[in-house]
Amino acid sequence: MPDKICVNRYAMPGLDQDFLRTLKDKLNIVDVASGYFSLEKRGANYWACCPFHHEKTASFSVNESGQFYHCFGCGASGDVIKLVSELESLDFMDTVKLLAERAGLQMPQTAVDNRRTAELKRRRDTILKIMNDCAHFYLDNLNSGKADAHIQYILNRKIPSNVVRSFGLGASLNFNDLPHFLLKKGYSKQDIIDSGTVNEVDGRLVDAQGGRLIFPIINALDEVVAFGGRVLKKTDFAKYKNTKETVVFNKSKTLYNINLLKKLKRSQTIREVIMVEGYMDTISLYSAGFKNVVASMGTSLTQDQARLIKRYTDTVLISYDGDAAGQKANLRGLDILKGEGLNVKVVPLPEGLDPDDVIKQQGPEGYRRCLDAAMPLIDYKLLVLERGYDLSRAEDKRRYVAEAIKLIKTADSAAEQEDLLKKLRDKTGYTYESLNRDLAATPSQLEIRSDKREERADNATASLKASRFVIASLLFGADYTKDVDIADIPFTNEIHAILAKYIISKRLMEERVHLSEIFEFFEENTPEYEELTRILDYSDGAGFTGEVAEKYFADSVLKLKVDYIDDQIGDLRKRANSLTDKAEIISCASKISELAKQKEKLKYGVQ
Repeated sequence: MPDKICVNRYAMPGLDQDFLRTLKDKLNIVDVASGYFSLEKRGANYWACCPFHHEKTASFSVNESGQFYHCFGCGASGDVIKLVSELESLDFMDTVKLLAERAGLQMPQTAVDNRRTAELKRRRDTILKIMNDCAHFYLDNLNSGKADAHIQYILNRKIPSNVVRSFGLGASLNFNDLPHFLLKKGYSKQDIIDSGTVNEVDGRLVDAQGGRLIFPIINALDEVVAFGGRVLKKTDFAKYKNTKETVVFNKSKTLYNINLLKKLKRSQTIREVIMVEGYMDTISLYSAGFKNVVASMGTSLTQDQARLIKRYTDTVLISYDGDAAGQKANLRGLDILKGEGLNVKVVPLPEGLDPDDVIKQQGPEGYRRCLDAAMPLIDYKLLVLERGYDLSRAEDKRRYVAEAIKLIKTADSAAEQEDLLKKLRDKTGYTYESLNRDLAATPSQLEIRSDKREERADNATASLKASRFVIASLLFGADYTKDVDIADIPFTNEIHAILAKYIISKRLMEERVHLSEIFEFFEENTPEYEELTRILDYSDGAGFTGEVAEKYFADSVLKLKVDYIDDQIGDLRKRANSLTDKAEIISCASKISELAKQKEKLKYGVQ
C-alpha cells in the first residue's frame, strides 16, 4: 500500500478497513448498479446514460473486473460504496450499513470519536424508531374497532384492503393518545417533538395529525420518515398536511410511493413513471393497476426529485389536476425534470378532474386513454401559452406567435421544429415560410446543463498525458506492461507516483491490482481525485491493445525518462549559475554532461 496517501471518507476512525474490503468483495457493482438503471454490455464493460448528468449517448461505464464505475462525459467515478452513496443521497456510514445488509454482513463496532457526528446519528436513529413505532400505533388504531370514520372513508374511496396494507394506512383517533404512547415507550419529550409527530401546544403535547387518516411517507430504504394526514370531515384546517421536515425527512428530496416503485423495478422494467400531486391520486391509480406512480406531495418539483425518478426510468408522465390552474402550475419544475435528462410528457385530464376523479368516473380504461394522449413538454408549453391569448384579436395573435416561436426554437431537433411550425401555421393562418423566417431570426437560448461536471476541459501537457497513459496501462494490466520495471519509470506527478507504488506493492505480494481500492487513496472533490478520473478515461480498455498502443506506451515511458533528465539538467544549470566556487561549478558541469549522455543514449540508443 502506498506510504503517502490522501485518506478519504473511506478511512473513518474505528471502521475496520478489512471489513470494507470484505464488503466490496461480496458485492458485484454490476448487480448493484442494475438495480438502479438499465445496463447494456458492450465489450468488456457495461454501459448506461450517466445518472449524474444529462446526456443522450451512453458514456457511463461500469467495469466488472475492476469493480468501479466511470463516466467519460462528466468524470464521475468511484466504487460500489460511492455509487450507492450518490444514488441514495446517503452519507458514508449509512451507505455501508445498507450494503452490509444486502451482503449479509454484520456491521462491526465502531469507535467514532466525533461527538457531533455521534449525536446526529443518535438523533436520526431515534427519530426513525419513533416513526416506526408511530406507524404501528396508527395501524393498530385502524384495526382497533374504534376507527369507524376512518374505515368509512376508506370504503367510500373504494381502497382495496390489500392496498391499505401495502401503503400502511393508519388512523389517529384523537390528539392525546400518541404522545402518551411515545412517552410510555421511553422516548424523551424533545425527541418526539423533533420527530414532527407531536407538537407542543400551550405546554401540552398533541398528535400533529390528530383525528386524521394517516399516510406513512416511506423512503427508498423502506424507512418511515414522515406522515401525511387527511381530515375526515369539513373543517377550517387544511384538508391534507405533512408532518414537519426533520433530520430524516426533506420534502424536496422525497417522493410518495418511491418505496413501492423501487420494489416494482426489481420485478420488471419501468418504462415510465406517472407523477401525481397527492396521496389519494397515488393510491387510486395504484389500486387501478397503475403501480408505476409517485406523488410530489404538492411541493414544487426539485432537482433531487428529478434525479430520484431518473434512477428508475427516463420518461415521466405529469398527471396533475385538470383545472387551468393545475395545468399552468409548476412549469419551472417540469423544466427541472427535462434538465436532468428526463423525457417529460404531460397527461391531459378533463377540465376540473384529478386522476382519482378520472378513475372513479371513467375507470382504468378512461385513465389509460389520458395517458395515451400525453403530450411532449414543449407541446404542453405551447398549449399553456395559447390559453393566455385571444387569437381572434390580431394583436394577441401576433404576441402569441412571437412567444411561440421562442419556445419552438428550444426544440431538440430541426424535425421537431418543423412539425411545431406546421401546427402553429394551422392554428394562426400565417404561412410556414414567414414563421420559419422568424424562427431563423430568433437567437438560440444557451442550453442549461444540469451538471457542470459535463464540461471537462483538459489542458494537460504532452508529458502529463504520457504519464497518464503509462500509469493507466499499468493499472489495467496491459499485456505489454508485464515485464516492465515500474521502479525504473520516473513519475514526477505525485498522484501517478502513489499509484505506481501501489502497483509495485501488489506485484511484490503477487496479488492482482484491485481497481476499486484506488478510490480509497484520494479525497473526493480535490485536484488529486480529478486527476484520478482523468486516468480512468482510459478504462474502456480499447487503447491498451495492439502494436500502436504498445509503441505509444514505450514512447511515453521514454518521454518521462527524457523529461526527468531535462528537469535534472535544468536544476543543475540553475544551481551552477548561483555558484562561485570553481570546483563546485566544474562538478555541476560534469553531472550535466553525464546526464546529457544518458539522454542521448535513451533517445537514440547511443552507446
